Amino acid sequence: MRQADTSRPTIGFWLEGDRKPAFFPWETGGLLKDIRQQTYVIRDEGSGAVGMAVGGHFAPARPESAAPQSYPVLAVLAPQYPEWLGDRSFQEVHGVQFPYIGGEMAHGIASEEMVLEMARRHLLGFFGAAGLPLPRVERAIQVIQQGAGDKSWGINLIHSPQEPQREELLVDLFLHYNVLRLSASAFLGITPALVRYAAKGLWRDAQGAIHRKHYLFAKISRPELAGQFMSPPPARLLEQLVEQGKLSPAEAQCAAQIALAEDITVEADSGGHTDNRPLGALFPTVLQAREACMRRFSYRRPIRVGAAGGIGTPAAAAAAFAHGAAYIVVGTIHQAAVESGLSQAGKALLAQADISDVAMAPSADMFEQGAKVQVLKLGALFAPRAAQLYDLYRRYSSLEQIPADIRRKVEATVFRDSWEKIWEETARFFQERDPGQLQRAARDPRHKMALVFRWYLGKASQWAITGEKGRELDYQIFCGPAMGAFNAWTKGSFLEDPGNRTVAQIAFNLLEGAAVVSRAQQLRACGVAIPTEAFHYGPKKYRLPNQE
Repeated sequence: MRQADTSRPTIGFWLEGDRKPAFFPWETGGLLKDIRQQTYVIRDEGSGAVGMAVGGHFAPARPESAAPQSYPVLAVLAPQYPEWLGDRSFQEVHGVQFPYIGGEMAHGIASEEMVLEMARRHLLGFFGAAGLPLPRVERAIQVIQQGAGDKSWGINLIHSPQEPQREELLVDLFLHYNVLRLSASAFLGITPALVRYAAKGLWRDAQGAIHRKHYLFAKISRPELAGQFMSPPPARLLEQLVEQGKLSPAEAQCAAQIALAEDITVEADSGGHTDNRPLGALFPTVLQAREACMRRFSYRRPIRVGAAGGIGTPAAAAAAFAHGAAYIVVGTIHQAAVESGLSQAGKALLAQADISDVAMAPSADMFEQGAKVQVLKLGALFAPRAAQLYDLYRRYSSLEQIPADIRRKVEATVFRDSWEKIWEETARFFQERDPGQLQRAARDPRHKMALVFRWYLGKASQWAITGEKGRELDYQIFCGPAMGAFNAWTKGSFLEDPGNRTVAQIAFNLLEGAAVVSRAQQLRACGVAIPTEAFHYGPKKYRLPNQE
């Protein structure tokens, strides 16, 4: 029970109703979950203790002596709803009910089924298009559009430095099908494809206000990159796109006056591409960059900053919102969801993960640049095997230079075939996808070596998705420490069973729990004695919102 200065000003009196007030930690815990009721911070006049109450009646003046028991009120806390945790403009602009995004796990792991289920539940989901051939992406768009109707959803565009034409072809596809939301990830800078997507369809009304047709979400982990996305597109790029007939002069003029992206996702220690930055250090820095851009360009509407990476528990979600996140993005733990495109074998591995069961490994799509991704190391040898391949790439200039004994060992344990046969398969793949890669390999033996090594990295992801028998040790599963935190949080609850881990139950338990944890902190800051267990909201079977 907290003691308080009795001179603390009061704003009225709480009259006791059907429920008793709570002053002790073992009492306040029982009232905390009533977040959707107005809550009163009260004082016991005898002891000066600060407590809380719900229900009852508020009176501006002390009641008559015959009235029910009354307590001075120090503060009144409005009802707390999960919908209100972030920036309300996020829901208003994107047509959803909750400040929650399902991240775009690559290779269709963030599947059509997952995106549609999120749309039905008034959440925003992004399809994981990275690594998929264009015809597969096109089919996904068609399926989602048919199932989602007028509900909101989005798709991913990952940076492809080795295949810049792929970005252009994907944007062609997104514009053709009128895909309204795009999450750009792993970009190292602004590209023409991003500018074309964001600027296409911009228009100005009679009052001079600029309106968007397409919404670009930029996932970043560096403040300087955030600044690029928060600024208007470079003038040279706009001029180039107008000259090429890809933008109209009016669209370019509008684009020059607004931010390229008005939704910036700060990616902390996540699965997949990550700089392993802690959210507590990174997020405030990006907020400062946002304020600087708002002042510099005199923007008339806000730039929203969301948080991703490391969000696997209600406390982590509440912390992100406390930092000022307009929305949260959940990725790693959604891979374990029923609707995920990952194999059952992969989901079973994720269900066993602890927070330390992750490792950094070379990235398939940016292998030659030395980029890394965070993956699950539990029950797999992918990370050390991929690191071995990158070490060979750095040390030698061609496959032929690699000593015979090393070659035999790698062929036997990693590839399980000769490099000649792997190259034949790789050449067939790029003959259809990007023949320019083969032309470059013919000129540069080191690039040929990189393509052969990338075969293993690419296949490892597919084996995890299809559940390839005999290749379990080679599964590449993107995974951050949030997975281990999620498993610890759900232990002993209905969400411990992988069969119960639907994306909706995961989402609403995180949001509800974040609201409860936020309320607990509000009350603690007002001087109420809150039990430590109040900051651990256990999973509950959530009554899901109507799908209509």
